[in-house]
Amino acid sequence: MIKQKSSEMGVSKKEKRGLVITEIFMILLAAVWFIPIYYLIVTTFKNPQEATQSPLGLPKVWVFQNYVDAFVNMQYPRALFNTVKITVLAVAIIVLVTSMAGYALARTKSRWGNRIFLLFLAGLVVPFQMNIVSLFKIVKSIGLMNTAWAVILVDVAINVPQGIFLFKELEEAAEIDGCSVIRKFFVIVLPLLKPVIATVVILVTLNVWNEFMTPLLFLQSREQDVILQEVSRNIGQFSTDWTALFPMLMLGVAPLMIFYIFMQKYIIAGVSAGAVKG
Repeated sequence: MIKQKSSEMGVSKKEKRGLVITEIFMILLAAVWFIPIYYLIVTTFKNPQEATQSPLGLPKVWVFQNYVDAFVNMQYPRALFNTVKITVLAVAIIVLVTSMAGYALARTKSRWGNRIFLLFLAGLVVPFQMNIVSLFKIVKSIGLMNTAWAVILVDVAINVPQGIFLFKELEEAAEIDGCSVIRKFFVIVLPLLKPVIATVVILVTLNVWNEFMTPLLFLQSREQDVILQEVSRNIGQFSTDWTALFPMLMLGVAPLMIFYIFMQKYIIAGVSAGAVKG
């Protein structure tokens, strides 16, 4: 009996030791990952000379004018409005289309339904950059060049496979007598899918907000520029003023960070909803 207790205590100590080692490793790993973020933040408050001489040191004189200059030079209100407009419209269309498609495919048990689903999943495998020339020709032929709708529709096409996959896998069946399919979807099923909707909204928002190639190809006037295009305008061909560029990056990512902080709990809810399915 005494030996059994001692062995249990030994196992407990071993587990604690392993937990401590794991925590130390994770802290060190987090510190390594934080170094570029730290470098980005402190550089935004330095002048060019100090940023070159002391890359990782704290600023001797905190230069807040860098953010003011970045706000003015990148025409931040206009660029933010364009980015938010494209993101909101694209995410709304994606959620509506993918939720209905996932609802239909989840209830389609035929061979054709599975083939259609596999066709959508192929969009997760084949990068859209392979068809960028064809996309450019299509957008130009239908007269959408240099319009927000060109970017919105392309972003919708890019992100639809991911959304359909999530909705089909996590959707729960809801059968009520007397309800039509459409009414059942909007009144019963859609409200039950709030965690999944939030997860799709977060993931798609990250994708659309950070998309650079699509706006670069289809938006050709500065009045239509999004934030990343304004940031890219300040990257020189032969040299770059990092103290001017980094504040623009911070201004560009700040709305996304605030959005993610408020929405991150819904990711956990969405994962939990998928974990208890069936």
